[in-house]
This record gives sequence, structure tokens and C-alpha cells, in this order.
Amino acid sequence: MLGDKDAQATVAVKDLKVARPFYAEILGLTPLPGDEPSVQAFRAGQSVVLVYVSALAGTNEATVLTWALGEAFDETVAALKAKGVVFERYDLPGMTHDGDVHVAGEMRVVWFKDPDGNILSLGNY
Repeated sequence: MLGDKDAQATVAVKDLKVARPFYAEILGLTPLPGDEPSVQAFRAGQSVVLVYVSALAGTNEATVLTWALGEAFDETVAALKAKGVVFERYDLPGMTHDGDVHVAGEMRVVWFKDPDGNILSLGNY
């Protein structure tokens, strides 16, 4: 039923005036046109990320959005770090650390937070 339909990510934020520049300028997502005062859609590759105002913003303690970057992983991590993104460090079973990067075999992952504390990640898969 839904297997052949596109899905979009939704991320709750407290203030769009703070979230918009983070998602557009820091992450490089393309804002999509719209005139809703409490919602902003962004293009991310072939996907849409819908950022919306919610009192529950940042309360999730799990990853809300992930990019699978393949070979662009290291370059993207370096570019975000240069823009001031601070990567999280977690002690996870079966993973070691290579600087900011969590490593499990061939898999390399980083986690970071948006201004509301939502956890985002990048992987080399």
C-alpha cells in the first residue's frame, strides 16, 4: 500500500526563525515555497523535510533524521564542523571512536543536534 509512495521526515522545532537558518544555511537544505507561519518545508535530495512548530520540540532522545552519504561522509562531516556543528559522543556497544566519528566495522556515523536538541545523524552507508 505505502511501499511505492514517498515519505517525508517531520521535525518539531520551537522557533522557525532559529530553525530556518540552521536547516538552510548550515545543513544546506533548500527551502520550499509556502506561506504557513508555523511550517517550513525543505528539499533534501529527493526527500522533503518538514520543520514545524511544536511545544514538544527537542523532547525526543532518539535520532529523528539521518542522511546516508556514502563516500561523501568525511567531506560532509568536515564541512559541517567548519560551520560550527558540534558532534555528539555516545558510548554505544560495539562502537569505537575515531575523533567525532563512531565506528563499527566499515560503518562510520556522527550525531549532532539542531538548535532545539533534535538528534540528526550522518552515515557512510
